[in-house]
Amino acid sequence: MYNNKNLSPRLLAAVTVSLSSLCLSSVAEAEIMLYDKDQTTFSTDGYINAFYVNSDVDREGEQYDRRQSRVKMGFLPNYLGFNMGKQVDDLKLGARASFWVTINDSETNGTDTAIDVRQFYGTVANPEWGEVLIGKDFGLFARSNILLDELLAGYGQVSDTLGLVDGGGVSFGNIGSGYPYPFPTSQITYRTPVMDGLRVAVGIMDPVDTNDSSPTGKAYQENPRTESEITYQFDLGGAQIYSWLNGSYQTSDNTDPAVQSVTSKGVGYGVQAKMGGLSLTGSGFQAKGINPFFTNNAGEPTLRNVDSDGYLLQGSYKFGKNRVALSYGKTKDDGNGAVDSGADYETRGVALFHDINDNLKLVAEYNQFSIDGHETSAQDEDTDTFAVGAVLTW
Repeated sequence: MYNNKNLSPRLLAAVTVSLSSLCLSSVAEAEIMLYDKDQTTFSTDGYINAFYVNSDVDREGEQYDRRQSRVKMGFLPNYLGFNMGKQVDDLKLGARASFWVTINDSETNGTDTAIDVRQFYGTVANPEWGEVLIGKDFGLFARSNILLDELLAGYGQVSDTLGLVDGGGVSFGNIGSGYPYPFPTSQITYRTPVMDGLRVAVGIMDPVDTNDSSPTGKAYQENPRTESEITYQFDLGGAQIYSWLNGSYQTSDNTDPAVQSVTSKGVGYGVQAKMGGLSLTGSGFQAKGINPFFTNNAGEPTLRNVDSDGYLLQGSYKFGKNRVALSYGKTKDDGNGAVDSGADYETRGVALFHDINDNLKLVAEYNQFSIDGHETSAQDEDTDTFAVGAVLTW
């Protein structure tokens, strides 16, 4: 069963560092072209941010109650990306590698900065039949849910129960309170061309282990994990509408017949409408046998009866060089009905983004995060966070 107390600091560090260029094209507004000759291109892009953060923590147990100041990255960490493109006859070959870091070294090791690679893939594309991606990239389940988060370039929730207030990685944005994180994984994914605003993506992913270990058996997945996403963009009454539906399915078995098989499945959905400076977004998900925070299940093999669902409601308005965003998200995790496991996770946020120019943005945000345990108050938490910082992109 899922229990957030079982998330180790090492696992949390790996998870929080991995959030970087999930929305590179949406956040970065420019790139530097290093080479463009003979139908071959090579470019670089990047993202740098830092926030002053002050969190007021109220948890079950007085030993946790405190007000903590930090200088940290926001929801997205800092990254450096490289892109390659080459036209060969009627095929467009592409590749991307991105490297990103946490700026927060360990207090016990002054050179403990983590460097991670979450994108390393190649693409083969043709306007007539679409694109095939091979390599490592973010998953399709819950992908658009997080890509279109209005607070992606902001800060978001920092649960102290999950170790985020004192952690060295990023904040969690609305992960766990609106959508799970579409973990990067090795994959082979096909995308159709855009057909009158409609596009379909289908991929096979390296499966994750969701079955019990057994001294007399071996867990296995006879088939890969499959994920898909359908997106449709259109205009309606002067508004630009973007909608999506995505999902994931996997079954894990065991050579020990006494061990029950595990089916992990989930569906995500949403719609975003933009008219002038106004943007409204609503999204949600439902999942079974999947960790409500991480689609790779965070290494947990006992999720067969865990049900979770969540939603995220957001609105923003852009006027001049300013954008104001409001956000409310909630995830309900039934925890398999076990004591001290199921809980409701809730995040409220308001943020102001101010563009100095196309490459520099200032951000101020206030966020409220809460955990409400179903069976016990042992994991109850209320953490209020104020963050102010700057984002530099190229």
